[in-house]
This record gives sequence, structure tokens and C-alpha cells, in this order.
Amino acid sequence: MVTTGPEGSAPRRRRGRPGHDQAAILRAAVELFNRKGYDATSMGDLARELGLTKPAIYHHVAGKEQLLGQALDDALDELTAAVAEASRAQEGTTAYERLRAVVRRSVEVLVAHQPTVTLLLRVRGNSEVELAALERRRWIDDRLAELVADAVAEGALRGDVPPALVSRLLFGMVNSLVEWYRPDGAYDTATVADAVTALAFDGLARHETARSN
Repeated sequence: MVTTGPEGSAPRRRRGRPGHDQAAILRAAVELFNRKGYDATSMGDLARELGLTKPAIYHHVAGKEQLLGQALDDALDELTAAVAEASRAQEGTTAYERLRAVVRRSVEVLVAHQPTVTLLLRVRGNSEVELAALERRRWIDDRLAELVADAVAEGALRGDVPPALVSRLLFGMVNSLVEWYRPDGAYDTATVADAVTALAFDGLARHETARSN
């Protein structure tokens, strides 16, 4: 579960009930939600997947919606923290440097949390939990757009593309990794992160043609 923080700050999350089997239950739930769909997955399905009884699962979680909330928090927490840090002006760094670093970091976070990020990208706001996750995504988009605008003002990026559109395109490129990236595939995380940042920021660089528009 998440709640909204003070205006301009990252929304906060509420932690679920602790339990020594929660991690395994959550992993199995995310796998089922991604394979069958959240709405089509029942607690009975999850119990069968884990070889547990439903009461054993309910000992650790209140129900399916709480598992969804925990999964979406897992997908969002590290990226929210990274974007919040990048959004703060820091002596000795430019907005461009912080923007580039946070885009690279977003690739690392996605790879580390690929199952839950995959689930996040499928939510449509059909419940309070999903709406809260979408609110957190909008907060991230807004902060990234502000960083883009600041980098444009520095003269580091071209200014002929709206910052909000740049934000969506940057995260669109990163999020596309869920469709094809595999940790045991041909490319490691660092290679992919380097490629995404190079392709994105070479295209966003302020060239002479962009200055004349």
C-alpha cells in the first residue's frame, strides 16, 4: 500500500505484515499474476502453486490485494528513491549529469526487479492499490520532466521536444526491456544501461540544427 507524501515529495508506502515466508509467497504471486493475470488469479491458485493451504497464506498476508501492493512497491521503491535523489540540486553536479545518471540507474532497477516491474506496467487503475501505483509513476514522470527542463535550461539538451514527452520516451525505452531482456542472455546489465543512455542522450544532445529551430 502507498500513501501520498507532502506536495512535491515522493509518495510513501505502507509496509505489509511481516512473516518469514512472505518473500516466497510474494515471488509466487507475482509469477502467477504475470502468467494468468491479476484478476484471474485466486488465492486458491496461489496455495496450489506453493503447496500450502489458504489459511497458511492468510497467516502472512491479508489477501490478494495486499500481495499486489507489495509487488508494486517492490517495482517502484528503488526508482522512486533514485529519482528523488536526482531531483535535488547537488553542488558540483548539473541537471544533465543527474538526469543521465538516473536514466542509467532506472535500467539497473528494472533488471533487478523485472518480474514486479512487468506487473507494474500492466496495471490500469482498477483498484485503490493500482491507482496509488499509477500516482507514483506520474510523480516519477513529473520529476524526470523537471530534470529535462533544467538540463535544457543549462544548454545541455535540445529544447525543441517538450520535457514531458522526453520523460515518457525515456521511460518508454527503459520499460521496453521487460519484453525481451533476460539476465542469462547475451547482454549484461551494464552493457544495456550504457547502450540506453548513449542512444537516448546522443539523440537529445543540443546540436547546431536544434539551436537554429
